[in-house]
Amino acid sequence: MESQEPSYRGKVRDLYDLGQNILLVSTDRLSAFDVVFPDTIPGKGIILNQVSSKWFQWLRKSGLQEELGFKDHWISASRSDFPSPFNTMPDLEGRSSLVKKTQRIDFECVVRGYIAGSGWKDYQKNGAICGIELPAGLRLGDRLPEPIFTPATKAEVGDHDENVGFEVMEKKLGELAHRLKEISISIFKAASELMATRDILLCDTKFEFGLLNDEIYLIDEMLTPDSSRYWDASKYEPGKNQAGFDKQYIRDYVEELGWDKTPPAPKLPKPVILNTVSLYEEIKKRIDAALDSV
Repeated sequence: MESQEPSYRGKVRDLYDLGQNILLVSTDRLSAFDVVFPDTIPGKGIILNQVSSKWFQWLRKSGLQEELGFKDHWISASRSDFPSPFNTMPDLEGRSSLVKKTQRIDFECVVRGYIAGSGWKDYQKNGAICGIELPAGLRLGDRLPEPIFTPATKAEVGDHDENVGFEVMEKKLGELAHRLKEISISIFKAASELMATRDILLCDTKFEFGLLNDEIYLIDEMLTPDSSRYWDASKYEPGKNQAGFDKQYIRDYVEELGWDKTPPAPKLPKPVILNTVSLYEEIKKRIDAALDSV
């Protein structure tokens, strides 16, 4: 019988090592600024798992994998497909995916279509993001001339992911870095075009990749509101923080509190938690509508 204790607990996900595969469980835990909060967001894990699963299925129909020569790790989000005893554990229903185990590449592949978050702070300091020079005079929330690739080093639990220049990734990975850049930007562009049909702007996202049998695999989650910034196109107004459907709402709230972004994270009032739930539910509806139309 498989162990029912996770092999690894991440900030918001639990992993069960099943040998050649992994059971990836999306919990309701909340992480912002790389700190796990004491409060959970009810139902968040189910939304993230279902959104990610649906994007992986879209990816397989998109033709991008054949065109760019990569695969993905997703097998199934149906509990009946899980090995025993996980197929009989009701707590896993809706929030878990069976995926292939790969050797993780320790870089986050971040693609930015608009200027926001740490990219905005970087730009204010030196007119560039991760060493990529940008036009002068850009405002917070402005669309970039072209999507840019700004990798980050993958942090262990409790540490902060660190934005790095592409040359750092290239020095470590060589030609593989260029392939991951091309794949990441291509997926971002295709997803952006699709979400625009539902009045959603995909501001930025992060992808993770692994290697299996010398082949590139897209792993972890895909285009969820935890790994991406989704903005409401009808309320888009450069020069300020945008109305979104992601955990940026939480980031903005705790920054206004003056929290120094070190543990422990502050408690969240019930109205903030409920509003976060409604934002996640709304972006799931929009993503479902976009993907169901393909």
